Amino acid sequence: MNTILKDSGMNIGRLLRMYGTVLACLLIVICFSALSPDSFASIGNVINISRQISFLVIIALGATLVMSIGEFDLSIGAVASFGGVLAAKLAVSGMPVWVTFLVPLAASVIIGFINGWIVTRFKVLSFITTMAMGTVLGGITFWLTGGATIFENIPDSFRYLGQTKWGSIPLLSLLMILLTVLFWYIMAQTAFGRRLYAIGGNEAASRVAGLNVRRNKNAAFAICAALAALTGILMASRLGSAHPTSGNGLFLPAYAAAFLGMTTFKEGVPNMWGTFVGAAIIGILANGLTILEVPTFMQDVITGIIVIAAVILQRLGRGTH
Repeated sequence: MNTILKDSGMNIGRLLRMYGTVLACLLIVICFSALSPDSFASIGNVINISRQISFLVIIALGATLVMSIGEFDLSIGAVASFGGVLAAKLAVSGMPVWVTFLVPLAASVIIGFINGWIVTRFKVLSFITTMAMGTVLGGITFWLTGGATIFENIPDSFRYLGQTKWGSIPLLSLLMILLTVLFWYIMAQTAFGRRLYAIGGNEAASRVAGLNVRRNKNAAFAICAALAALTGILMASRLGSAHPTSGNGLFLPAYAAAFLGMTTFKEGVPNMWGTFVGAAIIGILANGLTILEVPTFMQDVITGIIVIAAVILQRLGRGTH
C-alpha cells in the first residue's frame, strides 16, 4: 500500500514538473473566459492572440536556441529594431521585397556570428558581449533614422506578410507555427540540435568528445540574431512603419517566455514548445487584462506574480519527487 501511495505521489510530482506550466495556462484561460465570456472566449480573440504573440514567439525561439548552449544574447531587442528599420528603409528606397527581407537577415547573421566569435574566441561573457553589441546597434539604428519613425512611402508589397490573412488566419500566426515546428525538429531530431544541448550541458566534455564547440556556438548566435531581425521585419510589415526602438520591448518578455518554457515538458531544459507555451501565457495575460480594462501598471504586477506562481508550481512538483 505504501509503495502504491509513494508511486502515486511520484507520478503526480512528475506530471506537475512536466505540465504544471501548461496547467497554469489553462487555468488562466478558464478564469478570463469566466470573467469575460463574450469578448475573451471567442474564436476571433483566439486568432487575435495568435497574431499578437507571433512576434514574441519568433524572437523567443532564438533566445531559447542560445540558452540551450548555456549562453545569453541580450542584443535581440536591438537586432529586431535594426532589422525592422533597415528593411523599411530599403522598402522606401524602392528595393524589391525579397531584397528588403534578405539584406537585414544577412546583416543580422553577420552580427550574430560576431557575437559568437567574440564569446568563443576571447572567452568573454556572452551577456557583456551582446549587451555591448546591442548598444552599438542602437546607435546605428538611430543614425539610420535620425530617431524618427519610418512610415512614409512604405509599399503595399512590403506590408503583405504582416497584414495578410489566409482565410481567417493571419499569415503571421501560420509563420509562427511553422517556425516553432521547424526549430523543435532541429533541436529534437537533428545532430546539430543534439550538439547544442551537449555543449550547454557540459562544454568541456563536449570538447573532449570531439565537438567543434566554437563553430556550433557561432551558428547558434547567428541563427538567434536572424530570428530577432525577422521579428523586427515582420513588425515593420505588420505596422507599415519602423521605429528605432520598436524591438526593445520584446527583450525581457522573450526571456520570460524561455524561462517559463524551461518549466514545461523538459525539466530545466530550454525547449521550443515550452517557449511557445511561455509566450502564450504572457500573450493571454496581456490580452485578458486589457479586455478587463486593468491598468497597465497592474498588468505588469499581475503578470509577474503569475509567472512566479507558475515557476513555484513546477518547483513544488519537483519537491514531491
